[in-house]
Amino acid sequence: MTSSAGDLLRGLAVFPDGMRPFDPGSAPESPHDLFLRWLAAAIDDGVPAPHAVVLSTADGDGCPDARVVVLRDLDEGGFSFATSSDSPKGRQLNATPHAALTFFWQAAGRQIRVSGPVTPASAEENDADFRRRHPAARALVLAGEQSEPILAGESVSAAVERELDGIEGRGSATWTVYRVAPERIEFWQADADRRHTRLRYVRSGEGWRRELLWP
Repeated sequence: MTSSAGDLLRGLAVFPDGMRPFDPGSAPESPHDLFLRWLAAAIDDGVPAPHAVVLSTADGDGCPDARVVVLRDLDEGGFSFATSSDSPKGRQLNATPHAALTFFWQAAGRQIRVSGPVTPASAEENDADFRRRHPAARALVLAGEQSEPILAGESVSAAVERELDGIEGRGSATWTVYRVAPERIEFWQADADRRHTRLRYVRSGEGWRRELLWP
């Protein structure tokens, strides 16, 4: 007899064994410093792709839209990722320059939630980031069809090959590095007994206010 989806899901493990402890009382004043600590621990523990992050935006109707992107950089000013300004997420950020980021490191029992306004980087930073990309990745950007339907007779490989011709001397007018300047950052540590620890940083003037949340 075929099991229901609920039966299948209830049989899955949620949290790993041997999770690192987290004492919010010893957390640093800056969420930037805590994120770097957690990121280093995730890398040391072999968490798969800890730089992968869910980027959530709002479309023209105010409906949420989400996808996974790669964190490009992090500093006290915010979290950076990159995409074409004429991609769906680029157009959404242009219309509503606010986003949420969600890191989920299941192997560590941790997630980090970030939200705040988004600003594009300078033309020089955008160009430098574009030129650091793999040639095939640059060619796809220059083809300019991201998220559009592939029509009959069209070939992604052919489009890439066309754009690869002379790729080293070409830049992109649309490639953009976006920075999320956090207003709120929540660090979530799982507990096997469901007494999860949640520490939220909230922007307050030039600094941060810290608060513990109920699981």
